[in-house]
Amino acid sequence: MLSNESNIEKKIDSKVDHTKFSSSEIPEGCPMHNTAIEFFKCMLQEKSGCPVTHNEIDPRNMMPAPNQLPAPDQPFLLPTEREKSSIPKAGTDNEVWVYPSAQMFWNAMLRKGWRWKEDDLSPQDMDNIIKIHNVNNEEAWKEILKWEALHACECTYPQLRSFRGRAQDYSPRARIRHWMGYELPFDRHDWIVDRCGKDIRYIIDYYSGGSVDENFKFAILDVRPAIDSLENIWDRMKVAYWRWKYEGTATE
Repeated sequence: MLSNESNIEKKIDSKVDHTKFSSSEIPEGCPMHNTAIEFFKCMLQEKSGCPVTHNEIDPRNMMPAPNQLPAPDQPFLLPTEREKSSIPKAGTDNEVWVYPSAQMFWNAMLRKGWRWKEDDLSPQDMDNIIKIHNVNNEEAWKEILKWEALHACECTYPQLRSFRGRAQDYSPRARIRHWMGYELPFDRHDWIVDRCGKDIRYIIDYYSGGSVDENFKFAILDVRPAIDSLENIWDRMKVAYWRWKYEGTATE
């Protein structure tokens, strides 16, 4: 059974010093927070209460153009280096998606309504948040590749075309699990994968789980193709049957 929401408060302890955030300048409705991990969750979620500027939004990732300039009154300089992911970018030959720098993440936080106060965040906090963000995406792609292996004969090199956050739009599976007594996911993403010319939508639900480990993992990911085509439905039925058959046999 998944841990409850309060456990996520403990996950950052080994990586971030109980960082507190000021709420005096947070716009009403923006889900701002008391801890660094809650703030990170808001960054993932893009909740409707957070005032994000939508000028020049890139439809592939629903983000504005990269801003690597220090913000006014920024208390310290942040790195502008960007880490390359392992995720191939659709429409290119050899390019991969590139993660935001710490400076870009900071500027994104400001766009969502956060206003820095003394002792709110340190450079090390930002480094930890970036690492958690990147690890989450790498783990999601690994799970997608497991599903794509079902179609290795038709496509040996799937690529990620686009993605978007849908934190408040709970998937039917998440709702059913909630009715059964499990917690709701703290975030949801939809990723569009280019399967050699065919677009396949994947749903990723992010659940709280465990402590942040040495590899900066803290979330449990539920990744599966959306039930929006007969092909996806058949894939999910096959995998469900295999899990029932072989996991059931293993426990006998």
